[in-house]
Amino acid sequence: MTIRAWFFPLALLLASQASAASARASECIVPAKPGGGMDLTCKLARKGLEPVAEQTQVNPALRISYLPGGIGAVAWSSVLSQRRAEPDTLVAFSGGSLLNLAQGKYGKASAADVRWVAALGTDYGMIAVREDSPYKNLRDLLNAIKRNPAAISIGAGGTVGSQDWLKVSILAKQAGGEPKSLRFVAFEGGGESFTALLAGYVQAVSGDVSEAALHAASGKIRVLAVLADKRLPGPLAHVPTAREQGFDLTWPIIRGVYMGPNVPDKDYRKWVIAFEKMMAQPAFEQLRAAHGLYPFSLTGDALTGYVNNTVDEYGKRAKELGLVR
Repeated sequence: MTIRAWFFPLALLLASQASAASARASECIVPAKPGGGMDLTCKLARKGLEPVAEQTQVNPALRISYLPGGIGAVAWSSVLSQRRAEPDTLVAFSGGSLLNLAQGKYGKASAADVRWVAALGTDYGMIAVREDSPYKNLRDLLNAIKRNPAAISIGAGGTVGSQDWLKVSILAKQAGGEPKSLRFVAFEGGGESFTALLAGYVQAVSGDVSEAALHAASGKIRVLAVLADKRLPGPLAHVPTAREQGFDLTWPIIRGVYMGPNVPDKDYRKWVIAFEKMMAQPAFEQLRAAHGLYPFSLTGDALTGYVNNTVDEYGKRAKELGLVR
């Protein structure tokens, strides 16, 4: 056999293998537009996995893609219908995703439909206005909403029943207002909400601390309250909690990633181990804080149990508020 005779088949084989490897490149899907908490989740995963990629056999080149729609429903449906067994495809989720599941906003879906890989940290709810707003604290805003709810537009991720809607509704009710009279403007994620706030299209935003921290540094927004048990360290350390201002509400929001339901066990476990090693790195705590998140680490079976319990609890709360039958 001549050199040419064996060289070209070999070249074709190598090209085919390279193409297959490219097709298997790791991907993290953001089920929202750029700039929000879901985006931060994938970026944290990509950065955090770099130091442990070689020892865990995961692809360090984690490509981030965006698939907005239905507050996570489009990405959920895409994975279940087209990407059920992809071994290197991750999808970001949050506590809001679990709330949507509990309310049936993903159709006839349940927490058992996907494989829950890792929770990377927790976020907290917050309420913000523009820096030039006349509302200096949470009570100022809620009193104004109570007096004339139609005069104040509130930017929120999702429609009626979303976690951003629930946060303000609960606070408004505690202030003596009527949740059904609130004027909400629905967006796909926190990035859009803050863009609308800065442009003056809405007067307040119900969102998450990690999203607010990105904008607070510019000095163009004022965070009125964080919905945590105590004041948070970092750029929003000066912001009082809702409880400090007389409103009994905390709202933790876990952030993590899931995979398709038919991903082989060996591939699923590979990612679980990779995230466990990532979160055990001494430098990860600082990296997580830089992404606006706070300590909360669960993987694999432990995370699956947590998700199941949380979806059940959200379902009960939704029924009490008349959001589901």
